[in-house]
Amino acid sequence: STLNPQGQGCCGAVSQHLAAEDEVQAFMRRNIDAWWPHIEAGAEAVLITASGCGSTVKEYGHLLRADPKYAEKARRVSEITFDLAEILAREDLKSLRLDICGQPVGYHSPCSLQHGQQLAGLVEGILQSLGFELTPVADSHLCCGSAGTYSILQSVISRQLLANKLAALQAGTPAVIATANIGCQLHLETQAKVPVRHWIELVDEAMSGEL
Repeated sequence: STLNPQGQGCCGAVSQHLAAEDEVQAFMRRNIDAWWPHIEAGAEAVLITASGCGSTVKEYGHLLRADPKYAEKARRVSEITFDLAEILAREDLKSLRLDICGQPVGYHSPCSLQHGQQLAGLVEGILQSLGFELTPVADSHLCCGSAGTYSILQSVISRQLLANKLAALQAGTPAVIATANIGCQLHLETQAKVPVRHWIELVDEAMSGEL
C-alpha cells in the first residue's frame, strides 16, 4: 500500500539549481517532517515518480549532513528513496496481462535518471519485458535541454538540444514518446509531433486496456 503524507511538497530541485540554499533546505526539512512519522511507523520507502525529484531527494543526506537536527533523518530518507522503476524491477511482472496495441514507443532517459541516479536502461528493460516495442534512439545519453532551469537561463542552447533530441526520438516514427521526468516531459512536448507521456502512464493504460 502507498501513503500520501500531508505537508509534503516541492523536493527543492529547482531551488538547488538556482543556488537558493536557504530555500532548498526549507523544502527538504518540510518533506522530512512530513515523511518521518510514517518512516518511524514502518514505511519501507520514499517512492518517487519524477527522476529529477528522486535525484534530489537521494542527496538530502549529503545536503543536510551538517544540520544537527536533520542530518540523521536526512541520511535515512535518502537511504530509502527509490525511483518507481527500482521498485518495479524487483517484481515478477510476467503475470501482468497488458493490452498493448503494438504502438512503438520512443523512450527518453532523463539525465537525472541515467546519470544522476545511475539507473540507465532500467525503465527500458521494464517496458520491453512488458511487451512494449521501443524504437532505437541515437545518442540516448544526451540531454533534452530541459535540465531544471537550464531551458530558461540558457534558452538558445536548450532549444538546440531539444531539436537534436526530438530528431533522434522521432527518427524511429514512434506513436508516443515516453520519459521518466516531468521537466523532460513538459520540455519535449513543446515541439514533439506525437504525445509525450510518463512511462508509467503507458503501463497503467495498458493494464486497464485503454492504450
